[in-house]
Amino acid sequence: MVKINKVIVLYGGLSSEKEISIQSGAGIHKALIELGYKADLKDIKDINDFEKLKNYDLVFIALHGVEGEGGDLQKTLDDFSIKYTGSKSSACSNTWNKWIFKEILNINSISNPRGYKVDGLDMKMQSPFLKFKDIFGEVPSSLFMKPAEDGSSIDIFELSNNDDFQQALKICQNINRPFIFEEAIKHKEFTVTIINHECLPVIEIQTKNEFYDYDAKYLSNETSWSQAKLSSADLNSINEISLSAYKALNCFGWARVDILQDKNGKFYVIEINTVPGMTSHSCVPKSASYKNLSYKEVVQEIIHASLK
Repeated sequence: MVKINKVIVLYGGLSSEKEISIQSGAGIHKALIELGYKADLKDIKDINDFEKLKNYDLVFIALHGVEGEGGDLQKTLDDFSIKYTGSKSSACSNTWNKWIFKEILNINSISNPRGYKVDGLDMKMQSPFLKFKDIFGEVPSSLFMKPAEDGSSIDIFELSNNDDFQQALKICQNINRPFIFEEAIKHKEFTVTIINHECLPVIEIQTKNEFYDYDAKYLSNETSWSQAKLSSADLNSINEISLSAYKALNCFGWARVDILQDKNGKFYVIEINTVPGMTSHSCVPKSASYKNLSYKEVVQEIIHASLK
């Protein structure tokens, strides 16, 4: 394995997830210092010469949103032959675009909620419930409306009827982009951290919000994350579907797979995060704690996994 001494943490940026990235980056930087690395912390918006990053042995990407997960950063680092944590450019771009992600899952027969894509939203468009029925032959009890590209549950709405849709259009931050309408799987929500092709203990997420939105993820004190109490069969199933999705998207190093389970016990993959959050609320360090791994040990494991 390559000897790593100097590490730079890239964080911040200008995306809707900037504040979360700042918290993640600060935590990772502190852990690196405690681990004995020579570590610097740098906001990506202040980087104007990537050549200077060659002064470091490794770039630890703690940059959420499109700037860190869209794939362009990874391509640039590869062009400069700079080592970094996590997945390569294609895996990042294919997981960031939720429609391409769903297509890859479907090609690989990996279960995910049924849905369709539109190129933009407007008040005069057909009811999403009627269009879903046109495509799939039935009307779901509720739908999720979400951007094809975004993170941290920005502009995600649960719709029970067309009035909900009209209200969502009024408060949506950006309607001029592709959106996905997806059947709502309502029962339980889980997340599976994968480091070096190994699943850490599964986390079950419970929130008093209508669903796991931005507030539930990062702000609410009433969201709980606990080790999932699953049967051996269900644990094998959720780990298998998570690893299958991870491999189908060619993820590398580490990632977090978000999973829903319906009332019949079936699991559905809804998302892969190639640069998961590392805040005090985040699922990755929480999951690792159930394996008796400290925050800084998780950071070390991510570095080792990213250099193999």
